[in-house]
Amino acid sequence: MPRLPARCPSCTSPLTVSQMRCTRCDTRLEGDFHLPALLQLPEDDLLFVQEFVLASGSLKAMAQIRNLSYPTLRNRLDDLIARLKAVPDAGTRRRDILDALAAGTLSVQDAVHQLKEIN
Repeated sequence: MPRLPARCPSCTSPLTVSQMRCTRCDTRLEGDFHLPALLQLPEDDLLFVQEFVLASGSLKAMAQIRNLSYPTLRNRLDDLIARLKAVPDAGTRRRDILDALAAGTLSVQDAVHQLKEIN
């Protein structure tokens, strides 16, 4: 099965998932589902994360497996962490706005304006 693309092939803007389907009962969900930050990473970064987890989070073990130095892998992990922190999480921001609206700390007009900025 091909990997789910995270960016538009035409303009490189982030993509969202608009439909999900159960392969067993064919139930379908439609909406605007944002991809988690990890799924927005390039294939080589996902492979690095998978190897890191399978190595029980040990860069020392990964260094032996990949035949690379610990500092090289540490730098790669630091770069990956920085990229993950830079991925906007629209879902979390949307929930924060709706929570503030429900709590009465944000007006409807401000909530609508902020929600439009996310999209």
